[in-house]
Amino acid sequence: MEGVDNKKKTNIKHIVETIVVIFVVVSLVRVFLVQAFNIPSGSMKPTLLVGDFILVNKLVYGNWDIGIPFTSITFYHHNNRLAKIDRGDVIVFKYPEDPSIDFIKRVIALPGDIVEVKNDIVYINGKPLKREEDGYYEDTNEKVKKYKETTVRSDGKEYSYTVMEIEDGIGPDFGPVKVPPNSYFVMGDNRDNSKDSRFWGFVPDDYVIGQAFVIYFSIDLRKPSIRIDRLGKVIY
Repeated sequence: MEGVDNKKKTNIKHIVETIVVIFVVVSLVRVFLVQAFNIPSGSMKPTLLVGDFILVNKLVYGNWDIGIPFTSITFYHHNNRLAKIDRGDVIVFKYPEDPSIDFIKRVIALPGDIVEVKNDIVYINGKPLKREEDGYYEDTNEKVKKYKETTVRSDGKEYSYTVMEIEDGIGPDFGPVKVPPNSYFVMGDNRDNSKDSRFWGFVPDDYVIGQAFVIYFSIDLRKPSIRIDRLGKVIY
C-alpha cells in the first residue's frame, strides 16, 4: 500500500508541476508577446468580421501588466513601447469610457494632428485623405460600397486600407480638432456603423494594448461554418 501511496503522491506532484509550468508560460506569453481577442461587432468590416479571432502583438507598442492570467488582477504595469503608433495601424485598446472593455479600431490621427471629418471625408492637417471606389462588400441582405482610403505615415510613405459606407455623407461630422498629446483619434472601417472617436473622443496612449496582426480563426455563427479563407489572414 505504501508503494501505491507514493506513486499517487508522485503523480499528483507531476500534475501540479505541469499546471505551474503551463501557468507560467501562459503568463509570459500573454504579458510580453501576444494576446487573443475575438471580434464581437461589425464596426471594423470589411477588414474584420463578427466571429473573427485575432492575435494582438503586445511587444510592438503595447503596455503590459504582470498579474494573474485570465483575471484583471495586476501587480506591475510597464510601458514596453518598441515602435511608435502610426496612422493606419489597427489597435486594441481599453475603451476610454469603461476601461474594463476592450475596443478595436484604426488609428486615423496622431498627437498634434488636426483632424476633421466632413461629409464622410477625413481631413488630416487640412488635407483630405485620398479615396477610390473599390467595388462592393456583399453579405447576406447587404451590399455596401467599399473605398480604398490612403493616409500618409510618419515616414512620409502612403498606406492604404479598405473602408465601407452604407451611404455617402450620412456619417457624423467632427472637428476640426487638434489631437491632444499622448492621445489618438480612431475610427472603425465600417464608417456608418462605428462608435469611435467621433462620439467618445480620443484614446489615451496608456490605454493601448497592442497592434492587431493576424486572424487565427474565424467562424460564421449564422450558418454556422468556419471561414477557411480568413484563417491566417494578415490584418492591415
